[in-house]
Amino acid sequence: MTRPAIPITTNPAEAAERLRAGGLVVIPTETVYGLGADADNHAALGRVYEVKGRPAGHPLIIHVADLDTAGHWADTSSAAAQALAETCWPGPLTLLLPKRDRVSDIITGGRDTVGIRVPAHPLTLEMLRLHGGAVAAPSANRFGRVSPTTVEHVLDDLTGHLNPDTDLILDGGPSTIGVESTIVDLVADPPEILRPGGIPTEDIERILGLSMGAARGPSRASGMLASHYAPRTPMMLVSDRASATKLADGNTVIIDRTDDLVDAARHLYDDLRRADRAGVDRIVAVLPPATGLGHALRDRLTKAAAGRGPEPPSREG
Repeated sequence: MTRPAIPITTNPAEAAERLRAGGLVVIPTETVYGLGADADNHAALGRVYEVKGRPAGHPLIIHVADLDTAGHWADTSSAAAQALAETCWPGPLTLLLPKRDRVSDIITGGRDTVGIRVPAHPLTLEMLRLHGGAVAAPSANRFGRVSPTTVEHVLDDLTGHLNPDTDLILDGGPSTIGVESTIVDLVADPPEILRPGGIPTEDIERILGLSMGAARGPSRASGMLASHYAPRTPMMLVSDRASATKLADGNTVIIDRTDDLVDAARHLYDDLRRADRAGVDRIVAVLPPATGLGHALRDRLTKAAAGRGPEPPSREG
């Protein structure tokens, strides 16, 4: 039986209205597409977990239109929070901060911290301004799978899970960055990078004037699980193209965009999805150097390959 189509729009006002009515809205961002719900609507927040197949307790990220609005949801008063927000917002940076009382435990998984950011996509920014509050959103894919960077990716994953009578897709075209936001824990002392992302670690360290500590302790933000962003096809990671070529055969896809890390990030998830659609036996991916966007790419590739092949080699640079 053919499933009803999910409405697709480019109108931020229509998206804001759907959110106010309690529906879910797939939102474009510069990083990946998100599955959004009004952060004050507990029923809608519960549906985010249901639609994604996301285990309870895995926190969501709150998206707001500006720093002033962020202050209604999290304590943004620290010098570090102000410096990072003023420099990097709108943009691919999520700050983990002490939450305000109004933030539901559904969003935080019962934690006293919340991740919050101001996305850079113009349609979603306008939707957030019109909405006037906050939208909680993980990536708009089934839990643990490859993140979506186009509407087509969303439809591949969520058709049959979204409700065409209440939900909506806001189409903003392909994501321009292509990997998720950097998450910085500003509650930790010293601050920690919980997830490398669209803003390189080196930039965060320059803004704060300090070296970032490695993430310690239990998972407390999106993307911290050891296995995540995973294609269905088994993956192996290698340190260079020559090693990939040695492993390749007629039923292998090689992913190697190490000559252009911006291009590599923009196409990473589409590359993984294309490999799945090709029906190959194996993906062999070349790890980029650990610099700039390479931090995020190495993180995503390592988690995508977890449990799907040999341990990845180390590579400095």
